[in-house]
Amino acid sequence: METLIPRFFKEPKSSFFLFGPRGTGKSTWLKKQVKNAIWVDLLEPDTVRQYSAKPERLSELVQGNPQKQTVIIDEIQKVPELLSVVHSLIEKNKKLFFILTGSSSRKLKRTGTDLLAGRVIKQSLHPFMASEMGNRFDLAKALQQGMVPLVISSQEPEKVLKSYVALYIREEVQMEGLVRNIGNFSRFLEAVSFSHGSVLNISNVARDCEVERKVVEGYISILEDLLLSYRIPIFTKRAKRATVSHPKFFYFDTGVFRSLRPTGPLDRPQEIDGAALEGLIAQHIAAWNSYRGDKNKLYYWRTRSGTEVDFILYGPEVFWAIEVKNTGRVRDEDLYALKSFKEEYPECKTFFIYRGKERLKKQDILCIPCEDFLKQLHPDKTTIV
Repeated sequence: METLIPRFFKEPKSSFFLFGPRGTGKSTWLKKQVKNAIWVDLLEPDTVRQYSAKPERLSELVQGNPQKQTVIIDEIQKVPELLSVVHSLIEKNKKLFFILTGSSSRKLKRTGTDLLAGRVIKQSLHPFMASEMGNRFDLAKALQQGMVPLVISSQEPEKVLKSYVALYIREEVQMEGLVRNIGNFSRFLEAVSFSHGSVLNISNVARDCEVERKVVEGYISILEDLLLSYRIPIFTKRAKRATVSHPKFFYFDTGVFRSLRPTGPLDRPQEIDGAALEGLIAQHIAAWNSYRGDKNKLYYWRTRSGTEVDFILYGPEVFWAIEVKNTGRVRDEDLYALKSFKEEYPECKTFFIYRGKERLKKQDILCIPCEDFLKQLHPDKTTIV
């Protein structure tokens, strides 16, 4: 399925980094879109050894293939020393076009993406969007399996999900020596899954996985550098009411969240389903905004008294307030937070996303079925109708 679904990502006209978690289809997209290129695959151990020992080998490869002006380096973070060679080649030959893919920014931050600032722009590839999949999109499956192309294209998505995080731990975390204690990190991955779609309290997570707060802060930084999670900050612009200060936490894909979230007899399925639904909306908004050039910023709003709006999308293009509820009907009390936000920010458009079937307009709030909202999110549009 992965190869049959066209992606919204559009290739820039200049050299670029293409970041995205493993399995989001970076290599698949490149093989389909880019022909007659020099390809350096750093997922191959032999290739990594060759270029780690002699990064300047890249110059020899480029000079030996003058008829090829495009150079693809897949998983550039495996040998970040190649960045200085890329920089030198760009300086010497302005016609060369580089595409550098990566599923981790950790080593690159230390080694120098700044070295290429202004010469190589940063782009991202996300899990599938519902509007990319069209009629093949299944909301119930998306809430269970997520939208990672590697998982969706598999005959056994549940098995792939279970091995997905293990792959990251083995290849990125353990082999790169990012943490000293893999057992602690594995417990952390489960503990922080309870914060998915919620305000992140690092002290509580540290207590749950029995490590120091500073260690958890480091673990979260690793997750973000591996592109497995992100945080969204509180919206405070022109605030009249006192707001909280902690960000909300999300795994990058709702299927990955599901695979990490422990379940037991005391868990309420409705609660887990609600977090999965909110995460699915979050990852779609993040992808939509990214493909539009990250012109807007994603926030949430929560007062100290506990009134919360799940998402605020604010920027030069849109000002949206979005509440997400895993419910089949719209109750007046479900709209209270949106009304409160609208009173403070009358310029915003308000949306209530729910699991029902009807589109309703209540108290100037557009209530939209979840699947309808997701399919309307398209990088070519800035309106929801």
